[in-house]
Amino acid sequence: MVETVVSMELPVDEKLTIRKNRIMPAHPTGDEKRIAIVTGTHGDELEGQFVCYELLRRLKAEPGYLKGIVDVYPALNPLGIDSITRGIPMFDLDMNRIFPGNEEGPMMESVVYGLMEDLKGADLCVDIHASNIFLMELPQVRINELTAETLVPLAKKINVDFVWVHASATVLESTLAYSLNSIGTPTLVVEMGVGMRITKEYGYQLVEGILNVMKELGVWEGDVGEVRTPIVSTDREVGYLNADSAGIYVPHVKIGEQVEEGALLGEILNPLTGDVEQSVTSPISGLVFTRREYPVVYSGSLLGRILGSRDNEEEADDNAEDGNI
Repeated sequence: MVETVVSMELPVDEKLTIRKNRIMPAHPTGDEKRIAIVTGTHGDELEGQFVCYELLRRLKAEPGYLKGIVDVYPALNPLGIDSITRGIPMFDLDMNRIFPGNEEGPMMESVVYGLMEDLKGADLCVDIHASNIFLMELPQVRINELTAETLVPLAKKINVDFVWVHASATVLESTLAYSLNSIGTPTLVVEMGVGMRITKEYGYQLVEGILNVMKELGVWEGDVGEVRTPIVSTDREVGYLNADSAGIYVPHVKIGEQVEEGALLGEILNPLTGDVEQSVTSPISGLVFTRREYPVVYSGSLLGRILGSRDNEEEADDNAEDGNI
């Protein structure tokens, strides 16, 4: 059942309307658990649109297996999606920087307050993001270390390739996920794919994971395909690749590929002189989980990220004990 969550009048007889689709079991008892799937906070991140479609298709195909409530919010920022804009058009705001909002505040703060009120109390919220147009991300869950004890066990079941636990100092407190976690609504942030595109294989992968978590929570009793066990970053080093010069970046490896320290990952080319400005090599051995997709780069541009192997971590610990670092 499609419901309006928040509606606000805009100039020129227009409205800002945020809607959700609530899927209920055929014979509800009133004691059902509830899972919320939200996406479209940034209008240029479209990977979650396919996830919403595919999840709803699966649920409608086998309604008898649904034992709980599933709320699907495909467009928290419908104006951004309609105009292919990351933020909220006309307001020049990043929606994911104004939570938890304020009922008596300016219009958009009132809007996000209404969203918070609708989402709070869910047994799990899955907040789906894509990368920007410059980078491709392997399916991953990002977690504040302060909530890791609660969220990592759930993240391991959602069929991503790895779980990145961030230091609390790097986490923005004005995001939807931080705000919901702060009031006791467990929220997983999924990052995957690339901006302004849909990567269907990632969408299918995450839907299988969402169904798996739903089964764990007693919301779903249908079949679930094979679910991978992710790497958790707490015992892994992360290596960053950055451009030293401007040019055209041509990667030589695929995302998800295992690489060795010193391996050639790509080259920055000068189309004017025909020279290679920089040969980009891996600082550590590990998994390529972020890869540059947009070719034009400048000094300092992020080219990729490597999730190190345990061997890197063990070697770093040995060096520390020897007084080498």
